[in-house]
Amino acid sequence: MVLCSVLTEWVSALADLVLEQHCAGCGGLDGPLCAACREVVDRGPWRCPARFGCPPVWAAGAYTGRGRAVLLAFKNGGYRALAEPLSRGLAAAVRAAAPTAERISLVPVPGRRSAVRKRGYDPVRTVGAGAAVRLRAQGVAARVVCPLRYSRPTRDQVGLGAAARWANLSGAMRARWPGKSPAVGDAVVVVDDVLTTGATLAEAARALTAAGIRVAGAAVVAERLCRVVTDPSQTATAGPARSPPGGAPHAMCREIQKSRWKTVPDNRAISG
Repeated sequence: MVLCSVLTEWVSALADLVLEQHCAGCGGLDGPLCAACREVVDRGPWRCPARFGCPPVWAAGAYTGRGRAVLLAFKNGGYRALAEPLSRGLAAAVRAAAPTAERISLVPVPGRRSAVRKRGYDPVRTVGAGAAVRLRAQGVAARVVCPLRYSRPTRDQVGLGAAARWANLSGAMRARWPGKSPAVGDAVVVVDDVLTTGATLAEAARALTAAGIRVAGAAVVAERLCRVVTDPSQTATAGPARSPPGGAPHAMCREIQKSRWKTVPDNRAISG
């Protein structure tokens, strides 16, 4: 058993060494991320167009081209060294979501247990922890808190249409803050890897609000510049083109005209 464990660690270390010789974004030899691809990853943050039911969301980058390749390499390709540059971008997005807060609680969206077991780690929690370290280095009292849990089984969101994504996650999370609720003045920011329809962030925010936790905003590693759900009961429709900062145009949808996001006045339990 001990020999098997040691061999597994050696193989894993060797695989990491081989992978990190190549850039995850472009495939070049300057790995794990070349200077040009670092600029792509560090393009943000920017304020995302509103999604139904979501708090204000800021993105560190765009889920397209090299940015998409880098994130997928980190999540599914074994490039764990990419946690450092990705957490740097996420930290900037978190700070944009709570620009004046002296204390920030980063709340990662929970990963599905089967996916976490398969990968051997939780990508969102890992990058969130790295972002908290960077924020603390900037003088912000940042920490990662994990109050969200799934209350029922859910499917993988990949491959699902907009309406199916909402149906899959609607009412699927519950929140229980460890210990006492966050003090008044703490900024709670939900973090995730990719923003698409907003179904995941909306459900996370709903669960936190139901537990009496005020959500200041949300931050994601990357925004998928595609279609936006303005109403989960209807099919999303394509909107005008928009360009991420410094990037080429991509299809983007119309912003929601009226905010439907419900907040509570402070981080205290909701009564009634």
